[in-house]
Amino acid sequence: MSDPAPIDDRGDVRFGTLPGVLARAVATWPDAVAIEDGDVHLSYARLQAVVDTVARGLSARGIGRGDRVAIWAPNVWEWIPAALGAQSLGAAVVPINTRYKGPEARYIIEKSRAGLLFTVDGFLGLDFRQMLDQPELPTVVFRSDGPASWDHFLAEAASAPDPVDPGARPDDICDILFTSGTTGRPKGVLCTHAQTVRAFWSWSEVVGLTHTDRYLVVAPFFHAFGYKAGWLAALMRGATLLPQATFDVDAVLERIPVDRVSMLPGPPALYQTFLLRDDLAVHDLSSLRLAVTGAASIPVQLIHDMRDVLGFDTVITGYGLTESTGICTMCRHDDDPETIATRSGRAIPGVEVRTLDADGRPTPPGEAGHVVVRGYTVMQGYLDDAGATAEAIRDGWLYTGDVGILDDRGYIRITDRIKDMFIVGGFNAYPAEIEHTLLTHPDLADAAVIGVPDGRLGEVGAAFLVARAGHTVPDAETLRAWCRERMANFKVPRHFLVRDALPRNASGKVTRFVLKEQWTARHDH
Repeated sequence: MSDPAPIDDRGDVRFGTLPGVLARAVATWPDAVAIEDGDVHLSYARLQAVVDTVARGLSARGIGRGDRVAIWAPNVWEWIPAALGAQSLGAAVVPINTRYKGPEARYIIEKSRAGLLFTVDGFLGLDFRQMLDQPELPTVVFRSDGPASWDHFLAEAASAPDPVDPGARPDDICDILFTSGTTGRPKGVLCTHAQTVRAFWSWSEVVGLTHTDRYLVVAPFFHAFGYKAGWLAALMRGATLLPQATFDVDAVLERIPVDRVSMLPGPPALYQTFLLRDDLAVHDLSSLRLAVTGAASIPVQLIHDMRDVLGFDTVITGYGLTESTGICTMCRHDDDPETIATRSGRAIPGVEVRTLDADGRPTPPGEAGHVVVRGYTVMQGYLDDAGATAEAIRDGWLYTGDVGILDDRGYIRITDRIKDMFIVGGFNAYPAEIEHTLLTHPDLADAAVIGVPDGRLGEVGAAFLVARAGHTVPDAETLRAWCRERMANFKVPRHFLVRDALPRNASGKVTRFVLKEQWTARHDH
């Protein structure tokens, strides 16, 4: 069966909700497999039936339009009908990071005023309900027994009446994704159904995802990459979704041939991990077709290796943030490897991107500035935080907090977070710019730079480095000389530290605060 006609650039209101996306998929591919998770194989028609049952169950428990339903669980098939069932009622989904501890999760539940929680009993050795310690919160537990179980919830819901409310509308808030909280308490980002559907229709179209793809989602569902660019994009295009609860390299390599995986997005570190394996040649990767990745610094060689060694036909990089519905810019499938590695693409249709100087004036091509975004993807605001919303959105422009350079084609290169910048003897140094240069070194597979105190210059760079497979990181003097030939002296790291791997969060981003803690522990005597 061929793909159906696409939603137009304005977003067809018939499919302008997430439940509408599923309804469209059911009408087009009713018997195709929507989700495979272990022994569970759900067709699109069966998934719709489960979603309808969840909606009846939630409605019977008093959940309706404007309410919030939290989900604190790893990537399992139940996550998807739980979310869509809530969203079918006009309620918003509140995903919670599975790495969070009890107080962190409790803050999000209380801040969002969630009326019900979907969760699991035990993940990564953690008992979520015990950590949360909120016995009064109505809870449904995936993959458990007893009256709070998912199976019991569905059994009760099967006989519940249909909801009276007509259902979700395109301008309803569909989710509240909380930011990572790197600059204080996490803030809840409000996005609508219409924004999300339109943005990820564009995303999946650029990627080239189709109903023949088998999509392994290793990015967590609590993050926009695993949720919107993950299971939602799969539903939009009629692909088969393969959830992966945790990223285990051996398990993923085994799944690729067994599950005939064709779509495998992830952070650059995912593909680097594959390439660093001595036994890569014994694994059958011939089914792989599509890859999507993104980071401030990606070696050009990685893009070549993803195509030539891992066998991907299409490799695309992009840029987005939670406050922009998860997406702003994307490369295109026919861009050259250097563009894909060194740029994060150009704006998707309906979105504008600029870079501004310190006085708020647009910077010319090739000059760094504060990245601002305007268009339909800009969030509705932060939950119950008018001050932070006004600071982030000014005259319709979203101030991202990122530093970037636009070229004369409109392609953006994200050079850093403003807050990660450090000042060396009065000169601004941007870690990602330095990392990008370091990653052109033939012996290096990964690099992260932080600013550390220096008695003479105030701050200097410290580079944490990972060697390529079969290579050794050169000594500090050799590296310093190599850097001086390629960057201004103030940018050259003064310290080089070798690591087997860099610390990363569940979304694949380097956790610079961990590197700073390591540096402090080593030098605070």
